[in-house]
Amino acid sequence: MTEDIATVYVVDDDPMVRDGLDSLLRSVGYRVRCFASPRDFMRHPRGRGPCCLVLDVRMPGQSGLDFQAELAATGDLLPIVFLTGHGDVPMSVRAIKAGAMEFLLKPFREQDLLDAVAACLEKSRRDREEGALIGELRKRYDTLSQRQQEVMGMVVQGRLNKQTAAELELSEITVKIHRGQVMRKMQADTLADLIRMADRLGLYLKPAGRG
Repeated sequence: MTEDIATVYVVDDDPMVRDGLDSLLRSVGYRVRCFASPRDFMRHPRGRGPCCLVLDVRMPGQSGLDFQAELAATGDLLPIVFLTGHGDVPMSVRAIKAGAMEFLLKPFREQDLLDAVAACLEKSRRDREEGALIGELRKRYDTLSQRQQEVMGMVVQGRLNKQTAAELELSEITVKIHRGQVMRKMQADTLADLIRMADRLGLYLKPAGRG
């Protein structure tokens, strides 16, 4: 579907730079959307497919670095390639530490930009696949009763059935039944599968105590 096509968004206040980037990126088959400012970009709806942002550092009004910080504050982890004609080491370090994939100085080699965009789009694909998986796991987890969630929490911490039974004041048979329901509802074939699922969901894991 067209909504799932990868898109490269370009934000640069220089129309000649935007036109050049648009031509370069389209020449290798990318869908491209260009904007003169971060605000223009934010007003444009994004598709559901993989995407990345090619962003100028210095622009009138909001800088690229400040816009990167704004996106991060909202939880938007859009992969970014920064472009600048006036870069310095502290600026590039700040951008990379904040999650930018690449920081290129103008004039840059076209292949360097294309390589950086390809890496960003691959990261975007992986992030979306992981997000979809976590969403599915969350749906499965939400089908568990509160008691089953408690049992799952103890199972992935390495608690034995008898330890779980003692802590929850249940019989071992009841714990085994809940444990079986957890495995079925979470669609986990093994304990290792269940632990990986819990890790992806960000559930609190800790080694089981002795006793």
